[in-house]
Amino acid sequence: MALAKEIMGISVVEKSSLISSSKVFLNPNFYQKENQLCVDRQFQGRRSLRTRRLLRQSPMAAISENLIKVVPEKAVKFKVRAVVTVRNKNKEDLKETIVKHLDAFTDKFGRNVALELISTDIDPNTKGPKKSNQAVLKDWSKKSNLKTERVNYTAEFVVDSNFGTPGAITVTNKHQQEFFLESITIEGFACGPVHFPCNSWVQSKKDHPGKRIFFSNQPYLPNETPAGLKLLRERELRDLRGDGTGARKLSDRVYDYDIYNDLGNPDKGIDLARPKLGGSNNVPYPRRCRTGRAPTDTDMSAESRVEKPKPLYVPRDEQFEESKMNAFRTGRLKAVLHNLIPSLMASISTNNHDFKGFSDIDNLYSKGLLLKLGLQDEMLKKLPLPKVVSSIQEGDLLKYDTPKILSKDRFAWLRDDEFARQAIAGVNPVNIERLQAFPPVSKLDPEIYGTQESALKEEHILGHLNGMTVQEALDANRLYIVDYHDVYLPFLDRINALDGRKAYATRTMFFLSDLGTLKPVAIELSLPQTGPSSRSKRVVTPPVDATGNWMWQLAKAHVCSNDAGVHQLVNHWLRTHACLEPFILAAHRQLSAMHPIYKLLDPHMRYTLEINALARQSLISADGVIEACFTPGRYCMEMSAAAYKNFWRFDLEGLPADLIRRGMAVPDPTQPHGLKLLIEDYPYAADGLMIWAAVEGWVRSYVNHYYPDSARVCNDRELQAWYAESINVGHADLRNEEWWPTLATPEDLISILTTLIWLASAQHASLNFGQYPYGGYVPNRPPLMRRLIPDENDPEYAVFHADPQKYFFSALPSLLQATKFMAVVDTLSTHSPDEEYLGDRHQQSTWTGDAEIVEAFYDFSSEIRRIEKEIDERNADTTLRNRCGAGVLPYELLAPSSGPGVTCRGVPNSVSI
Repeated sequence: MALAKEIMGISVVEKSSLISSSKVFLNPNFYQKENQLCVDRQFQGRRSLRTRRLLRQSPMAAISENLIKVVPEKAVKFKVRAVVTVRNKNKEDLKETIVKHLDAFTDKFGRNVALELISTDIDPNTKGPKKSNQAVLKDWSKKSNLKTERVNYTAEFVVDSNFGTPGAITVTNKHQQEFFLESITIEGFACGPVHFPCNSWVQSKKDHPGKRIFFSNQPYLPNETPAGLKLLRERELRDLRGDGTGARKLSDRVYDYDIYNDLGNPDKGIDLARPKLGGSNNVPYPRRCRTGRAPTDTDMSAESRVEKPKPLYVPRDEQFEESKMNAFRTGRLKAVLHNLIPSLMASISTNNHDFKGFSDIDNLYSKGLLLKLGLQDEMLKKLPLPKVVSSIQEGDLLKYDTPKILSKDRFAWLRDDEFARQAIAGVNPVNIERLQAFPPVSKLDPEIYGTQESALKEEHILGHLNGMTVQEALDANRLYIVDYHDVYLPFLDRINALDGRKAYATRTMFFLSDLGTLKPVAIELSLPQTGPSSRSKRVVTPPVDATGNWMWQLAKAHVCSNDAGVHQLVNHWLRTHACLEPFILAAHRQLSAMHPIYKLLDPHMRYTLEINALARQSLISADGVIEACFTPGRYCMEMSAAAYKNFWRFDLEGLPADLIRRGMAVPDPTQPHGLKLLIEDYPYAADGLMIWAAVEGWVRSYVNHYYPDSARVCNDRELQAWYAESINVGHADLRNEEWWPTLATPEDLISILTTLIWLASAQHASLNFGQYPYGGYVPNRPPLMRRLIPDENDPEYAVFHADPQKYFFSALPSLLQATKFMAVVDTLSTHSPDEEYLGDRHQQSTWTGDAEIVEAFYDFSSEIRRIEKEIDERNADTTLRNRCGAGVLPYELLAPSSGPGVTCRGVPNSVSI
C-alpha cells in the first residue's frame, strides 16, 4: 500500500479531511461513477499484475465501498481544496522586496491570485467545459514573509457532484510581481488527489492579461483528449507559438525560430562583422530561438546585439532557476577576475605576456595570480574596490583549482601513452576512427584544394608495429587515426594570417598494442600548397634524440590544438547544443504539455535554450571567448557550419551508429548491445553502450505503452507536426537530405527519442564535464597555438635549437589567453546544486498520472544506479589499462551521479551548461 500511495502521490494527502459537506455522503452513485472514471483514465492500456495489485490496495476504492445507499435525484455540491506550492526566491533586490510587500497588502483588497477548475467533461448547457467557481489563494499576506524555500497556499472550490474529473486549472495573477508556481494538488475528489505539475512563472495580469492554463499530470494523445480540454489544448499551443512578429519581452513564453545572425556586431566595426549562419546552402546551420530584435544600423540582415550583463531573450520558463543562476554568476565572477588580473599583468610588462616555464603555470594553482604578480599594497590601492579584491584573494577565488590531469601524475601529459589514452578516454573520445586504408585519403575537392595525397609512408610507421607490416596491422584492426586534415585545411590560409595564430591540418596515427592500449606512431602536419614544388606536408615520428623529442612535443601540441577546436566547435557546441535546439523549440510549439512524449522529453530540455543564448552572447560571438581562446579565431563558427554541412547526420548521431560509422565497432548480435568493440577497453564506448541500452529500454517501455501499433504513430498529429517542424523548419537547410529517419512506426519513434535523450544527457556530459579536469592544464591540451614547428631552413630554427623550452612556451597560448580559457572551462565544467541527473526527475511520483509508467521509470532509475556501480568496478579493474593503472585517471565522465562543482563525472538529464 505504501508503494501504491507513493506512485500515485496519495501519501501527500492521507490526513486530509476535505469533503466538508455532509450532503456528499448522500450520493454513492456519484462516487462509484467518478472512482471508476478516474481509475479508467489513469490506468488505461495494459496493466501489469503489480499495478492491478496496487489498485486493489488503494484507499480510493475503499471510499465507494463504505458509502451509504441513498441516491438523490439531483446533483449536490461539495467542497474540494487546492494545495498550491509556490517557490520563494532566496535573494531579492530592493525593488522586488518593496513590490512583494505591496502585493501582500493589496491581496487583502482583491488584488489576489485566483484559480478556476476545469473539468474534462462538457457542460450540456453551455457547450463548453464544466468550470468551478473562482477561488482565491488564502493567507498570501500572512505567508509572504516566510523565508522557507517553498510555501503552500490553499484555495477552496465548490463543485457539483456531476463535475467530473478536473483536467485543467487556470491561474490569474492580479499581483504586481510574477511568482514561480511549482505544483497544484486538488484534494477532495473521490478518485483521490489530482496533481498539476506546473514549474512555471506566472506573470502579472498587467503584463499578460490572459489566464494561465495548467493541465493535470494525466497524459493524453491528441485524439484521446477529453472533450472539455480540446479547445484549451489547442489554445495553449497557439499562445506558445506566437505570431512570429515583434520583439520578445523577457516575460514572454513564445517559442519561434531564427537564423544565427546575431553573432557579429558590425555597428562597432568591420572586424566584428560575421557571416550569417543558416538560411543558405553555402553556410547551413540549425535554427536558434527567435528574439525579434531590431537589425543593426549597418547591416539590415544582422540582428542587433544585447551585450552582457543585459539578458538575452529566451521564453520565461527556460531561464535559469535561482540556484543555477547563482552558480553561473559565481563562475562569471571568477572569469571577470581572472581576466582582470592577466590584463594588468600584460599592461605592466610585455615580458609577462608568455609563460616563462612550468613553474609559472603551477603558480596559478598554488599561489594565485595576485601573489604571482607580486603586487604591492600601493598597486592594490590603485584597483577599484581594493578591499573587495583583497577579500576575494583571501577566499582563494583568484586561485585556480588543480586540474585532475595533474592529480595522479604531474607529468602524465608528457607521456605518449597518455596522449593516446585521451583519444579514447579523454574529453573528446569521439573522433578516433579505425584506419581502413593506408595511406589515408582526403575527401576535399582536388580542383579547389589541389591534390591531397598523404605524406605518410610505410617507412614512417613500420618500426612501431610490433613486427607487423602495415597491411597485417590493417587486417588485424590494429591501426587507428584521428584525422583533422579535411576539417582544418580549407581554413588554414585565413587562420595563419591572423595575428598570433598558427595551425596545421593534422593526422595522428595510433597502433593498438597487445595490452589493449594505443601508442602514437606518426603525426602528419599539413599546410595549404602554395606551389607545385612547395613543401606543404611533413611527418613527425616518435623521437630518438633530444631535438626530436621537442619536435614531437610541439607536434602533439598542434594535434591537441586541432582536437580542442573540433571538440568545442563541432562535437560539443554543434552536435549537442545547437542541433538539439530545433527539437526543443518544436516540442514546445507542437506537443501539448499533456502529450506523453512531451512528458518524456521535458527533463531533457531543461535550461538548454538559456545556455545556448548565453553562448551566443558571450562565447561564440564575435570577439567572444571561443574566438579569443581557440586557434580558428574569427573563423570558429564558419568551421562549425562547414562540419554541419559536410559531416552531421541525425541518423548517425546515436552511439551504436556512430561507433559503426567510425569503424570502432561492428554489428554482432551475440554481444550484449548488438555490437563488438574493436578496442575492447574503449572507456567512452563501453560505458556509453550501457547507458544507451538503459535509455533505449526505458524509451521502448514508454513508447510501446502509448503506441502499440504504427497507426497510432502515424495518426498522432501533434507528434508528426513536432518531428516535421524539427526537420523542415529547425533544420531547414538540410531538410531535403535523404538520411532523415522516417517516423511511421513505434520502432522509428524509439530510435529518434533514444538518440535525442542520449545527445542531451550522456553524449553532452562526456564532452563537457572533463573540460577543466583535462584542459585546465594548458600544456596538456592547448586550445590554440601561436607558432609553427621550424625546420632547419627556417630563421626560427636557431631560436628553437638554442632554448627549446622557451620556444615551446612561446608557441602555447599567452598568459592572458590561457587564464581566460581556464576560467571559462572551469565554469562550463561545474555542476550546479540543482542539477537533475539521468534516472532522476523532480516530482518523481507525480510527473505523470500513469502508474505503469511511473513503475517503468523506477526500473530505469534502478538500472542507472546499477550501471554506476559497474563503472566504479571497471575503474578498479587493473586489466583495463585505459582506466586503471599507476598515474592513470579513472574514466568517470559517464558515471551518472555527481555532487556540485567540478567533479569530472555526472550525467545531467539535459544540456544545461
